[in-house]
Amino acid sequence: MIAVSTATTSPVSDEAVAAPGRFTLWQRFLLSVITAVGYVVIRVLGSTIRFAVSWEEGSPGSLEARPYVYSFWHSCMLPAMYLWRDLNIRVMSSDSFDGEYTGRVMQKFGFVKVRGSSSRFAMRAVLGMKRSLEEGWIAAFTLDGPRGPRHVVKPGPVLLAKTTGIPMVGFHIALSDAWVLNTWDRLMIPKPFTRALMRVSRVIPVPTDADHEQRERSLQDLQAALDRCREFAEANVEKAGSAEFPFFLRKVKSNHRGNGDH
Repeated sequence: MIAVSTATTSPVSDEAVAAPGRFTLWQRFLLSVITAVGYVVIRVLGSTIRFAVSWEEGSPGSLEARPYVYSFWHSCMLPAMYLWRDLNIRVMSSDSFDGEYTGRVMQKFGFVKVRGSSSRFAMRAVLGMKRSLEEGWIAAFTLDGPRGPRHVVKPGPVLLAKTTGIPMVGFHIALSDAWVLNTWDRLMIPKPFTRALMRVSRVIPVPTDADHEQRERSLQDLQAALDRCREFAEANVEKAGSAEFPFFLRKVKSNHRGNGDH
């Protein structure tokens, strides 16, 4: 993988971005451009990725199985966005400028935004995710976003799993060839025709009556699962396409598309 430097997005004040209607004219123009370009780039590159999928014993065993509370690292967001497209998966999206364009791109891939973030409007987002899980959908977190620290879990999925009784699952996607941005998350941009291996963890239940100590254990279990999946995927990605890890072809159903805001 090759690391390349990239300029960071200019900071935008909370007051300026508290709601989509309060973006400036220039910001709205940038949002349109970034969304269009981002969608095309991910769609083109994603269509060339040769995916393989490996499931731990006790994992869901299918991308379509639901409901679950999924977590993954921010670095593999782009290949994950393509592989998990058109499943109406609920994702948390902040009201910041960065969160807005990321959410808009994800909507084009059939994800459904639930507004909020780990730092603002968190309770609103948690309630929205809880409602989605109770309706039978998958909820997903880029668990070290939006600002890090890298590869460190946050308690949101444990809270949702406890309040809904729906178990957690972690996964990671490794790429054999990628441009790696010089950002906090080391975001991977897949090179054309790269091999990719997704490793999915076993299901991690959280008791609905879990006390603080049990919740901490569940958080540690999730951290261990994500670390385990990342290490496995990175160690075996070169085997993607072999008899051990055959290439995976998703049959996308058009009626899965959903691009609403919740």
